[in-house]
Amino acid sequence: MAHLLPKMHAPGMVVFDMDSTLIQMESIDAIAEMAGFGAEVASITEAAMQGELDFKEALAQRVAKLEGVTEQLILDMCSNLPWMPGVDALIEWFKSKRWRVVIVSGGFTWFADEAARRFNADHVVCNCLEVVHGKLTGKLLGPIVDAKTKQQTLLSLMNTWHLDLQQVVAVGDGANDIDMIQAAGTGIAFMAKPALKKVADISIEAPDLSLAIHALQGSYPSPQPVPNEAL
Repeated sequence: MAHLLPKMHAPGMVVFDMDSTLIQMESIDAIAEMAGFGAEVASITEAAMQGELDFKEALAQRVAKLEGVTEQLILDMCSNLPWMPGVDALIEWFKSKRWRVVIVSGGFTWFADEAARRFNADHVVCNCLEVVHGKLTGKLLGPIVDAKTKQQTLLSLMNTWHLDLQQVVAVGDGANDIDMIQAAGTGIAFMAKPALKKVADISIEAPDLSLAIHALQGSYPSPQPVPNEAL
């Protein structure tokens, strides 16, 4: 049986990853690059996104390297975020259908809050970096948002809002999105790592999020068969 797409005329929820999905960057890599040590942090990020490193361990390693970076540097970055092409059109489309929009990210509060404001998100979950006297301490505050957190948030909100699984869409790009993508009624891999594409229902290979509109209407031409289209 072919994959069952959501009924867009009925209530639903879309859950987005943020880094390299809503925005054209990995937030921790961008902070490190602005601070002058981007390559070292980016190599750890890439390994984590490919699923080669434990996400929590990789995050702790990278965050420790940010010690001493000023919060003002991050605030300046937030004023000019590189939004993914097609993101405004896609979220406006979901909003026009009265769908709820959720952001669940292993990225950080400043960027996620900016995205939440821009898109009028219904719910946001992200990581928080400790700041003392205007500078990062190299430590995280609160529980880490990892693959399991993303999955649990999706399932919890689905129950809270009394949604059928068919009416839940998730969009992500990295290995830490696998659990969330598998838990959704429709999982969309966007410009994704191979590990995520293997488990997604839909794979978008062009850097344009508005293509998800066509995909959810059953009209996006995929160059390769999707691995688990059958329910």
